[in-house]
Amino acid sequence: MTEPSSSTPSPVISLVLRLLTFISILISLTILTTNSATIVVNSTELKLRFKDVHAYRYMLFALVVGLPYILLQIVFGIYHVSMGKRISSSGESLLQFDFYADKVMSYILATGTGAAFGATLDLKEVFSELGSNYNKFFNKGSAAASFILFAFLFTAVSSVFSSLALPKKL
Repeated sequence: MTEPSSSTPSPVISLVLRLLTFISILISLTILTTNSATIVVNSTELKLRFKDVHAYRYMLFALVVGLPYILLQIVFGIYHVSMGKRISSSGESLLQFDFYADKVMSYILATGTGAAFGATLDLKEVFSELGSNYNKFFNKGSAAASFILFAFLFTAVSSVFSSLALPKKL
């Protein structure tokens, strides 16, 4: 097996990025799942919850998929930092897993971000005539989307680092 490139980032930096991703996912998940509003239309109260918006449900899917993945990567990272070596005896297979899984996860988080921001902007216009309670609901949706955007960015940087860590084949 060929040694990783000397430009490989420190495992501590990778672990910090994964911890920042975890924190961003948790904040986004908390904001999203507690998001609800009561809107009065013609003296009828309507309860609007995050699960009533399909794009927010997709964002929830992205967060729920991302959470166990990032926890697994944090465990791998802690082991790597504390022991000075990777968990796998064949380090190349774990490096390839990191490379491909980071790519897939960053795409899932990015699409969750895009769906949430798009739905928030579109629905905010539709609900604008109904009063101010809707505004708080969509602002919280936008905040949750912002934190999943941060999670995507941290995962994208991790993805670049995992590609740098791959052994160079001649």
